[in-house]
Order: sequence, then C-alpha cells, then structure tokens
Amino acid sequence: MKKAYEFICRIEGVIAQVTLFVMVVLVCVAGFMRTLGHPINWAVDMATFLFAWCCFFSADIAWRNDKLIIVDAFIKWLPEKAKWYIRMIHYFIIVIFLAYLIVFGSWLSYTTRARTFQGIPGFSYTWVTLSLPVGAILLLITTVLKIRRELAGGANALRQRSEEAGY
Repeated sequence: MKKAYEFICRIEGVIAQVTLFVMVVLVCVAGFMRTLGHPINWAVDMATFLFAWCCFFSADIAWRNDKLIIVDAFIKWLPEKAKWYIRMIHYFIIVIFLAYLIVFGSWLSYTTRARTFQGIPGFSYTWVTLSLPVGAILLLITTVLKIRRELAGGANALRQRSEEAGY
C-alpha cells in the first residue's frame, strides 16, 4: 500500500509540473500570437482548465511536505501537549471541510456533465469540476496520514515536530 501511495505522489508531482509548464507556455504563446494578429482564442481557456488541476495537485504536494503557510504567533508559546491538541483540532476541521468538498464537488461534476467548457465542443465542464473532488480526496488522504502519524508518534513525535517547526 505504501508503494502505491508513493507512486501516486510521484505521478501527482509530474502532473503538477506538466500542467504548470503547459499553462505558462499556452499563455505566453497566446499573447505572442495575439501581438502578431493571430490570436489563439482557446489557449487561455485551456490554461484555466490546467490551472484548476495544478492548484489542487500542488496544494496536496505542499500539504504533504509541510510547506503551507503557518501562523504560529500564539501557538509557539504553548506547551507541547497543547500544540498537539490544537494540531489535532485543525486536522479534524480540515477533514470535515475536505469531506464536504468531495461530496459537493462530486455533485457539481455530475450536474455539469452536459455543459461545455467555455463553448469548446466535446469538452465537458465536468473535466474542470472534477479537479475539486479529486484534489480533495488526495488532500484527505494526506490529512489522514498526518493524523495517523501524530497518533502513532507519541511524545517523541511531539518534540521532534515542534523542533522541526521551530516552536
């Protein structure tokens, strides 16, 4: 199971990099071609589609690697046990929010199945809205693994985590 998760993480990283690269290329080429008098009308729409997917994949990568912004002005002065409880409360709130995103995003994807994306024939808006539940599922898996690590770690993990975070 661990190898499958590591494989998914590698694929997720590659997809995030490729979508970011293609998105930048599309926007630059579209701007250049517009300057030459031959606009590529669909390029910005496709960049928007790629942006939606890139955001969720990148958010999961950042969350998994503890690279998201943290505001610790008040928390850093608390004892280790209090920090642990606050982290667990945060994780619980995140799990509830991600579960909501999965349910709502799935419903949104289903209801937009007949709608075309930006009028592009044969390209359903569902492909864009699927980024929401798929990204939320990946973020939920990462959050559950973080909770599991916190629960299994005990006091040593608390100390090590606080030292890593600079508390």
